[in-house]
Amino acid sequence: MSPLGEIRTVAIIGAGTMGVGIAQVVALAGHPVLLHDLTPALMARGLERLREGLNRMAAQGRADSHLIEMAVGRVRPVDTLAALVGSDLIIEAITEDLGAKHALLRQLGQILAPQTIVASNTSSFSIGGLASVYPWPGQVVGLHFFNPVPAMELVEVVRGPLTAPTVVSVASEFVARLGKTPVEVPDTPGFLANRILFPLLNEAIACVEAGLATPEQIDRVARLAFRHPVGPLELADRIGLDVCLQILEALERGLHEPKFHPRELLRQMVAQGHLGRKSGEGFYRYPAQ
Repeated sequence: MSPLGEIRTVAIIGAGTMGVGIAQVVALAGHPVLLHDLTPALMARGLERLREGLNRMAAQGRADSHLIEMAVGRVRPVDTLAALVGSDLIIEAITEDLGAKHALLRQLGQILAPQTIVASNTSSFSIGGLASVYPWPGQVVGLHFFNPVPAMELVEVVRGPLTAPTVVSVASEFVARLGKTPVEVPDTPGFLANRILFPLLNEAIACVEAGLATPEQIDRVARLAFRHPVGPLELADRIGLDVCLQILEALERGLHEPKFHPRELLRQMVAQGHLGRKSGEGFYRYPAQ
């Protein structure tokens, strides 16, 4: 990292929906990006989705085709964590599983320099809890992007109890340079956005479970009454119903409030593999991708 703390090279761990979306906006902002995933097939599909997303922006006139080509060229897949050493910022965007995140942070603690900033894209876990297994907890910060990353303006910047103020400042400035709006939020389960959002999603699922209305009716009411661009059940399908279940479970564990107890219908749908857009079926059906 430069003496002024400027972030140049960014490494992203996880080539799923969120990791690829983050890689897209970071590369478009002019940063070299190292993308790592343990699963070769997921890496290949992630790179394909990244190119598709950038080409879609060009087709819609939202970015110049030359800039798109340059952005694609800035993203380099790497096979090992060791290849990420020397990056100024590491963004962890792996599965929302506490054990997996702790294992990754322990590995990173063995190879990274003390000045490297490590950010987690977790949507529900405490940054302080994640940083507890890292040798330099002052360098760990939360950067909670939202799906779809290219379209969503907000990034929650989460300061853990030991996160250095300079790290929060550098991370917030980086987010602003991506064209996003950084908002510092407390290190509490679900932070702010998900703590507000998930009771709504859970109650919408409860209405389906009780047979009060169809998903289409519920989403139409929400769009018209609250002026939301999409309804809560369509949004749940976009997030991934498995991810929704993980977040609700984490919120219930952390906050001990019944409003976060996942509805049985959600559990059943996840058990049946109906995960939303990514599986082709959730509260709605989707064409094969």
